[in-house]
Amino acid sequence: MTSTVELLKIKFNQALVAAFGEDFATIDPMVVASTNPKFGDYQCNLAMSLTKSLKSNPRAIATQIIDNLIIDEICETPEIAGPGFINLRLKTDYLQIQLQKMLGNERLNIPKVNPNQKMIVDFSSPNIAKEMHVGHLRSTIIGDSIARVLEFQGHEVLRLNHVGDWGTQFGMLITYLREVSPDALTTADALDLGDLVEFYRQAKVRFDQDETFKETSRQEVVRLQAGAEDSRRAWQLLCEQSRREFQLIYDDLGIKLTERGESFYNQFLPQILEELDKIGLLVENQGAKCVFLEGFTNKEGEPLPLIVQKSDGGYNYATTDLAALRHRIETETATRIIYVTDAGQTNHFMQVWQVAKRAGWIPENVELVHVAFGIVKGEDGKKLKTRSGETVRLRELLDEAVSHAKKDLETRIKAEGRTENQEFIDHVAEVVGLSAVKYADLSQNRTSDYIFSFDKMLSLQGNTAPYMLYAYVRIQGISRKGNIDWQKLETDIQVVLEAEEEIVLAKHLLQLPGILEEVAQDLLPNRLCQYLFELSQKFNQFYEQCAVVKAEEPQRTSRLALCDLTAKTLKLGLSLLGISVLERM
Repeated sequence: MTSTVELLKIKFNQALVAAFGEDFATIDPMVVASTNPKFGDYQCNLAMSLTKSLKSNPRAIATQIIDNLIIDEICETPEIAGPGFINLRLKTDYLQIQLQKMLGNERLNIPKVNPNQKMIVDFSSPNIAKEMHVGHLRSTIIGDSIARVLEFQGHEVLRLNHVGDWGTQFGMLITYLREVSPDALTTADALDLGDLVEFYRQAKVRFDQDETFKETSRQEVVRLQAGAEDSRRAWQLLCEQSRREFQLIYDDLGIKLTERGESFYNQFLPQILEELDKIGLLVENQGAKCVFLEGFTNKEGEPLPLIVQKSDGGYNYATTDLAALRHRIETETATRIIYVTDAGQTNHFMQVWQVAKRAGWIPENVELVHVAFGIVKGEDGKKLKTRSGETVRLRELLDEAVSHAKKDLETRIKAEGRTENQEFIDHVAEVVGLSAVKYADLSQNRTSDYIFSFDKMLSLQGNTAPYMLYAYVRIQGISRKGNIDWQKLETDIQVVLEAEEEIVLAKHLLQLPGILEEVAQDLLPNRLCQYLFELSQKFNQFYEQCAVVKAEEPQRTSRLALCDLTAKTLKLGLSLLGISVLERM
């Protein structure tokens, strides 16, 4: 099912050509969903922008467009409002036909894009020997949701985890462990990640205070880069220990990733320098090799350098990111590369991409996107931290979410006089707790900071995961109450829309393809959250005002079909956010 707004745009483009000629074939017809139902379902705001080029008043232009507009099967007769707005109302017959096409179709009649693109979504990116913290939460779930939407559309998506698994910190850590816990460098599982993190902190203190230790650590990095067997073995053990811990969190959150750590690109770094030097971009400055940037200056107003090789011969993040970018374009052949990191990385990416563009490494058909996001704040309005002032560990935050959900569920079960087994309670608590954390984050505009509150995110009221899940559960309750077989119901149904609440719900159901197109383009999952929230509200209004199970035929079957489509739309939409539904709560 092509989205209604895209279908209308096609019709308006055809009308523009018929009215004003081929020169107007590629003009954006500016058709958008109306923000106020009294103005119809859609508006075309094009006439005003054509006044100058056509040397005519906008109402006259709007009239010419309407005279050539063939949308009789979709809309009622268009109306011109104000200076030249064209208001459109969908026909009930059109709504009924589209709903019937959605029934029995697992994709709700939403076609895959053609042609598709090869895309890369770079997200999560924790560091080896460090625990994942709340800062990784946003990158991980925003990136996963974006990847899910793009995959659903039919794009070929490579989900990359650019893990920090290389650099000075390993020389530092290996040197320290040789002194205090040599078994950790030769034996698997000699340490857990918590121990490793503590040793890392102690090693960092030594590195900052002890010049001898610092020099030994740097020599260890040289040995590691040169492939010394004992150093490589130690490095691999440290990486494997961290990966196991990361995977437990990814499994809980339902996240799938392909790891391409910094170490993967190490082999390509010398070539980056050679090519930058060959094309005249590389400059030696104070012993370091760098590229001076355009449009970036230091405090003195001088061009800012992007260092690609330090004075000691080591490489840095910029060099690795340049190598990763080239590999993603030339080897992975991606035409859209999406980086999901915090807003503080914006300048870094702008600088790296500038160098890559000046080097001629980014073809015109390749789009680079930085999906920036704000920070997670505590209820005090400050960056979310533990009581001791440390960054919140992601494992502890997720466990606490499930614990909160379990307490809420047990309280509700007791208040309702229900009896449930422990397996049911544990399963529902896990789904609700993890879903609440995901949804609370995704429902915010990612560019903004947001306040983390268990009470708000676990509420059964408002724009929360429990509210969405409960709407789905409510529909499943209808089937149990009425002994409805949804699959059998979907065959040979005649959808009949009469009540206003039915029509409002139907129109909203048809908006999903357009919403997914917006999310795929603008990479803002909160738009999908808002759509699902409004869908749940409109369904509740429909269910409160319209009899369903007790209605007479043909309304009974038609309204059951509306319930079925709402449930399927909720399930699909939530799955694209990485959230599973429940049959009972």
